[in-house]
Amino acid sequence: MPERLVQGYQRFRDGYFIENKEKLAALAMEQKPRIALLSCCDSRVDPTTVFDAAPGDLFVIRNVANLAPPYEQEGVFHGTSAALEFAVTGLEVSHIVVLGHANCGGIRALMDKSPSDDKTSFIDRWMTIAAPVREHICASGEMPDEERYATCERQAIAHSLRNLMTYPWVKTRVNAGTLSLHGWHYDLAEGTLSSLDPETKSFLPLR
Repeated sequence: MPERLVQGYQRFRDGYFIENKEKLAALAMEQKPRIALLSCCDSRVDPTTVFDAAPGDLFVIRNVANLAPPYEQEGVFHGTSAALEFAVTGLEVSHIVVLGHANCGGIRALMDKSPSDDKTSFIDRWMTIAAPVREHICASGEMPDEERYATCERQAIAHSLRNLMTYPWVKTRVNAGTLSLHGWHYDLAEGTLSSLDPETKSFLPLR
C-alpha cells in the first residue's frame, strides 16, 4: 500500500475536508467549472498548484504532451475527445486552456523519434498527432536540441488549438463568442507562464 497517499488522505480528511465540508458537500451534487484545462500528465505539472485552484474550479483533462487530437469518428477510444465534449456541451465551460510546459518528455520523444523506433509504442502513435509540428521544425534547418524541444513545445500548443477548432461544437461556440481558446506554456524551473498571442503567433509573458 502506498503509505504516502494514505497519510496524505488522512491529513486531508482531518484538515481540508473538515474546514471545507459545506463547499465540498455542494460540489458533490453539482460541478460548474468555467475553465477546461488540457494539461500534460507529467507529475511535475499540477494545474491546481500552478493556478492556486480549489476543487470545482477547473475541469482538468490530462494526457501525454497536452495534445488535442483532431475531430474524427473512425477510431474506437476517444478519452480526450470525450472529456472535451463533456466540458463544452455538458458543463458549458467558457474557456479551454491548452497548457504546455518546459522539459516535456512526450515532446522530446516526438523530436527524437527515428524510423527504426518500435511501431507498437502507444506513446509514438499518440504523438503522431503532433507529427506536422515535428516535420515543420525539421524542415526549418539545424538547431540545438534544447531549442528544438522548446520550439516544439510551443508549436504543439498552437497545433492543438487548431485541432480544437475542428470539433463542430467548439467551432460553433468560438464563433458565437461563448467559448474562448487559450494556449499557455509553463516553465517549471522559473515558475513563469507565457501566453500565445493570436496576432503575433509568439508567446508573451503572462502577468
